[in-house]
Amino acid sequence: MIVNDRIYGAIEIQEPLIIELISCAAMQRLKDIDQAGYFTPHFPGSKHTRFEHSVGVYCLLKRFRASLQEQIAGLIHDVSHSVFSHCIDYILEEGSQAAHSHQDNIFSDYVKKTEIPKILNKYGYSLDYILDDNNFPLKEKPLPDLCADRIDYALRSAVAYGLMSPEKAQRFLHFLSARSDRWVFLNETVAKSFAQLFLKLNAGYFAGLPSVVMYNSVGETVKHALKRKYIAKKDLYTTDSLVLRKINRHLDSDKRLRILCDRMNNKIACCNSQKDYQYKVVCKSRVIDPWCIFSKTKIVKVSDIDEKYREILKKQSKPKVYYLRYER
Repeated sequence: MIVNDRIYGAIEIQEPLIIELISCAAMQRLKDIDQAGYFTPHFPGSKHTRFEHSVGVYCLLKRFRASLQEQIAGLIHDVSHSVFSHCIDYILEEGSQAAHSHQDNIFSDYVKKTEIPKILNKYGYSLDYILDDNNFPLKEKPLPDLCADRIDYALRSAVAYGLMSPEKAQRFLHFLSARSDRWVFLNETVAKSFAQLFLKLNAGYFAGLPSVVMYNSVGETVKHALKRKYIAKKDLYTTDSLVLRKINRHLDSDKRLRILCDRMNNKIACCNSQKDYQYKVVCKSRVIDPWCIFSKTKIVKVSDIDEKYREILKKQSKPKVYYLRYER
């Protein structure tokens, strides 16, 4: 199997287990789950999917010679994402706006209901071991540390949003190394550059106003559709296009739904102001503190050598709060 990735180029996959996992229904569903949530109206031309990102995390771990078990964990890490990705945290009470944690909360139970356990057992791998993030420090770590997940979605998002070329993304990878349990940039200049890129992505995309409007408007639309029984809760774990088709059938008969969908499709202006707001919306803020080689021998974090960045990190790590009001 050859994977042509926008970041890593042409990757040949020979492991039968990986090929079988990529081909299974749980992974293929992610081809119709938008990485950003609902990209078309809010970030035109930036489409990239949870499938692309998941395979990307696998490719990254493979490139840096992580164990096959860690590559597997990276490949399947997003299979529990609902429709519209992190918009689910604005739909269901189980989700958390400040942490965007719904997908993580249900991950183990969700995986166990898919064909993934059977595939792993076929090749002699323990499901419980694969599901335990403590076994895979390159794949997953809490913020503000870097991990394969964050490296891939930062580079992929930057390329998708037109902030840099695939060649520039490759340059970051050229100065990156995997040291047992952590990612380390080979010099502080590149580490600081990557930290700044992440800040820019967070401010403009991950936790910026357009994304918050997207999260809120999609959330309110889907909640309304659930309340009116246009869709069922189980539909949230199908695909974006299926849920949209079911909702759109009722646009002519439900005036409230029409307004909500117009908001969701960015046809109604929205402002952020604490005066006379309709929705108080909290959003997870993603900022990183990369490790790097400093003075040729020391391994330090960017915040250890940059006092200004240390203050930025402290301030930007807090969840963002917005006060939204739509024109109608």
